[in-house]
Amino acid sequence: MLILLPPSEGKTSPTAGDPVDLGALAHPALAHARRRVGDALVKVSGQRNALAALGVGPSLADEVEHNRELWTNPADVAAKVYSGVLFEAARASTWDGATLARAAERVRIISALWGAVTPADRIPSYRLSMSTSLGRIGALASFWRQHLASELSHVADGRVVVDCRSSSYVAAWRPAGATLLSVRVERELHGKRSVVSHMAKHTRGLLTGALVRADAAAESCSDVADVTRTLDGVIDIRLDHRELTVVVGA
Repeated sequence: MLILLPPSEGKTSPTAGDPVDLGALAHPALAHARRRVGDALVKVSGQRNALAALGVGPSLADEVEHNRELWTNPADVAAKVYSGVLFEAARASTWDGATLARAAERVRIISALWGAVTPADRIPSYRLSMSTSLGRIGALASFWRQHLASELSHVADGRVVVDCRSSSYVAAWRPAGATLLSVRVERELHGKRSVVSHMAKHTRGLLTGALVRADAAAESCSDVADVTRTLDGVIDIRLDHRELTVVVGA
């Protein structure tokens, strides 16, 4: 089993520790590409039009300023740096060493800056979205598509891939040679079902946490569905060929 996650926009900035070591991250063959994107991010973040270039508003000016010190800022495990709804629901920041080791085998976070990392990789906080067109690099989804297929295909080959990513991150890499299972979440309220973004992130986080904490990795879509049935708030599931629909209560 391989779980694909998006990064979270919300991040916790490490306050101490060594800076990121590109050679120590999973998939070190991506180091040169990561350096290119990181250097471009540092440059763009120091420009007068930085907020517009990165597609963010004035409330995130401090985070964009933080990008300028990307290579010297302290790093921590990605499970603690990413602190948005999905990672909070997975309780990723509380994972012990054994759980982090399982996560390093079972999870890849597809990132606009790093390409792909595991929850155990040590990274600094940053502000960059996959939907961004970054300087001379251009559209980041297109840039990473050139690098991720050859690097990640062998990781996914022959495994069930549980895809919890949003569309912009899906565009950066679509696994081949694997059983791909996308996770769709609907909320049922007053007998009607609808898609709610916040609820979807929360439920995907619950599922990620359960799959990572399990001693044995899920080996089939049915195994993933069985785990999903045990999650808090789930009232129904539907497993189609390539999609797991999870229905949660209000």
